[in-house]
Amino acid sequence: MANWNHFYLVRIEFLGFRYHGWQKQKGLKSVHSMIDKTLLFVLEHNNFRTLGCGRTDAKVSADDYAFELFCMDPIIPEQLLHRLNRNLPSDIRTKSVMEVNANFNIIQDAHIKEYHYLFSFGEKSHPYNAPLIRDFGKLLDIGKMIDAASVFEGKHTFKRYVSKPSAGVNFERDILKSVIEPQNKLKGNLIPEHSYVFKVSSSGFMRYQVRLMMGALVDIGRGVWTVDDLIESLSNPNGSQIKHVAPSSGLVLHRVEFDNQD
Repeated sequence: MANWNHFYLVRIEFLGFRYHGWQKQKGLKSVHSMIDKTLLFVLEHNNFRTLGCGRTDAKVSADDYAFELFCMDPIIPEQLLHRLNRNLPSDIRTKSVMEVNANFNIIQDAHIKEYHYLFSFGEKSHPYNAPLIRDFGKLLDIGKMIDAASVFEGKHTFKRYVSKPSAGVNFERDILKSVIEPQNKLKGNLIPEHSYVFKVSSSGFMRYQVRLMMGALVDIGRGVWTVDDLIESLSNPNGSQIKHVAPSSGLVLHRVEFDNQD
């Protein structure tokens, strides 16, 4: 293993619709493989390593993803920022590059992550919205969904809200925020008149957890579930697994906060 001398925190944003997530996978296009391919070109050597702040599902996008770059030789952050943006594809953009100390850990020091899930319902949405706003089609009782979202806030056992958990995983998560609001980030004639965003933040999430939480809220909006069913799913962790996994294309990693950057 190389003894790296210089460490950089690189923040990016990307549209995930044509990628199979951040992580590299043999034979599949990923954000990580595109980043490494571009770094190989701009650095003109392969004496570096990159490590992301976490996995993302296929088609998931990010307003604020981060990876750590390990190098033997120093890099001028402003120059790397410029060269990456000049050579990355149009659906990936570098936001910032900053040097960090050797003690920084891209995984352990990510202490808050916030996800947004954008969605609409009712009249069919324009196809151009498919990468970012999930169209659930049928009418939803958005009032009930808004009320139900707050149930997730606080510490709960999310054993029924995870897919294929690792052995010994701690299912308890402290949800710092869980709200549904009208979305106003994306605007224009083609954006559905009534579109919403589910905002949820925590120190960490398990595989498919946010998409399963969104699926439960959609089931409440459709009348398949009640708020009492949602409460029971959290108070009775040994019940049956949540079945409705919301599609990944509406999910966006909105924000990652780190400790120990200095």
